[in-house]
Amino acid sequence: MRIGIIGAGNIGGNLTRRLTALGHDVAVANSRGPETLAELAEETGATPVRAQEAARGAEVVVVTVPLKAVPDLPSGLLDGAAEGVAVIDTGNYYPQRDGRIAAIEDEGLTESRWTERHLGHPVIKAFNGTYAQDILDRPRPAGDPDRIALPVAGDDEAAKRRVRELIDALGFDTVDTGGLDDSWRQQPGTPVYGLRAGVEAVKKALTAASPERPADFRG
Repeated sequence: MRIGIIGAGNIGGNLTRRLTALGHDVAVANSRGPETLAELAEETGATPVRAQEAARGAEVVVVTVPLKAVPDLPSGLLDGAAEGVAVIDTGNYYPQRDGRIAAIEDEGLTESRWTERHLGHPVIKAFNGTYAQDILDRPRPAGDPDRIALPVAGDDEAAKRRVRELIDALGFDTVDTGGLDDSWRQQPGTPVYGLRAGVEAVKKALTAASPERPADFRG
């Protein structure tokens, strides 16, 4: 597949490494310009581009930037993407880093719903509670008892299915956590956030989540 990755930090960089290794055509962008991605491009064979070019022709686009940077992404970010493009949001709201976002704290929007509104396109929430190094170190074949399961939320069922298939190919199981309005179950401070466990343990952690935002994640 053609995959665009916007954000080349720990998650974005390691997804670039794994997805190119699987044979996907990856275009990667950051906020500093393609010339700063020469080393990653040389290592992986990915194509460094400007952010507004990353989605061109892409069947999957990964947005993996700090939440505070989402409103500053170029307008028309997804223009030119393939029809039915699946957009993965890996982001989390950390008030100490992002500043207080009233729509999340006062209006009760889930973090990915807030991002979705800024992007103007449905998103699938995935990888938000995943340790970046695990993307490289912890893939396991299907059926392996040590295979980690990742929670995945979203309203677009076709896009969610594509994302879950991609995660499976990366070496991880998935658990469908429902729509974006239920994605609070996998936000920071919940039992599943950062959990390295299989499907049943992830399901149990999701059930144990509280909709009340923990004090450590309020501005």
